[in-house]
Amino acid sequence: MTFRTLAIASIFSASITANAQTDTVDYSKQRDIIDVAENILGKKIMKRDTLKKKTGRIHISGSPSVGYSLSSGLAGIVVANGAFYTSEDKVAKLSNVYVDAVYTQLKQTIVHLQSNLWTKGNKFNIVNDWRYYSYPQKTYGLGGNTSLNKFANQSFNYLRLYQTVLKRLRPNLYAGIGYALDYHWQISGTSPNSFDGDSVVISNIDAYGISGSSMSSGVLLNLLFDNRLNSINPAGGTYANFTLRDNLPALGSNSHWQSLLLDLRHYVPFPRKSQNILAFWSYNSITLNGNPPYLDLPSTGWDTYSNTGRGYIQGRFRSKNMLYLEAEYRFLISKNGLFGGVVFANAQSFSDWPSNAFNHIAPAAGFGLRTKFNKYSRTNIAMDYGFGMGGSQGIFVNLGEVF
Repeated sequence: MTFRTLAIASIFSASITANAQTDTVDYSKQRDIIDVAENILGKKIMKRDTLKKKTGRIHISGSPSVGYSLSSGLAGIVVANGAFYTSEDKVAKLSNVYVDAVYTQLKQTIVHLQSNLWTKGNKFNIVNDWRYYSYPQKTYGLGGNTSLNKFANQSFNYLRLYQTVLKRLRPNLYAGIGYALDYHWQISGTSPNSFDGDSVVISNIDAYGISGSSMSSGVLLNLLFDNRLNSINPAGGTYANFTLRDNLPALGSNSHWQSLLLDLRHYVPFPRKSQNILAFWSYNSITLNGNPPYLDLPSTGWDTYSNTGRGYIQGRFRSKNMLYLEAEYRFLISKNGLFGGVVFANAQSFSDWPSNAFNHIAPAAGFGLRTKFNKYSRTNIAMDYGFGMGGSQGIFVNLGEVF
């Protein structure tokens, strides 16, 4: 499940114009939802041209809409995605800003503000991830051998503030520093007597330890390689992000713990020179020392964009260490780019607790449909069906590609 991705209706797209530069793609031959709407109405909705890389041009995709996910039920959403360039160089990377506000059938409230910004000449990369959650959820205990039918009900408020600034060392290679805050409060189920759910799961959580609030506050050290020109829907390239996080009591953290995140992605046109893409993703989070608070442990669907583990409900697996691998084939259905499809497979493994041994693998697979939302930013509406072990299955909807 992903809350950044539930927009499926009442769609609009817009472009705000500045100075021009030509692009190798002939966008006059491509189609998106705005083109379809203009054809139906028989008139232009807004002024749009076929030139892509213009400094200051903002390609906006957004909607008030409804959606559905495994962990939310029905949801009402207001969502927008803005994409733009800060220079007209051929190697200029696409910056994007994502915002949404969500209220769900299960009385969950979520607000996101996420951005990936590139300065002129790609000299600096500024990454933000700010969130607020008021969030009831199911939790299944620790390790990779838990059951979908055995869970405890939990709720909490959550504030996330991540900010990172990276400087270019050489073309496509960056290093930087940042700050990360994860603050949970009003956590329900902080003792065996107050948990609502399966007794084995409750005992497992209580043995690890949980309290009414928790704070993880730490410094981030980042090393990034990224030669993709478009992070919303890459047409090729490689992304590799190594993040060391050191949570310090001096910064307000409840305890001292360290983690290492390795986020690796690679995109290959297949066949060569086609618009079909074979994409690979490896997402791995390792606790180096200490014990993160229960709600800060690596977990299914709690990555940056809430996309790991299609085929499983968010929070399905959780532990101190997580290994994840996914492959996806993206292909055109219509030559004008309006419709496409994907097939995918993934596997996740979470260390058992307290042994920290990897003894179980949870595979999943599925397929999906892509509809072009905004042809200038290459933003798609992604709707997938995924299924995993133990009867786990569901529909997963994204604004933008999953990775």
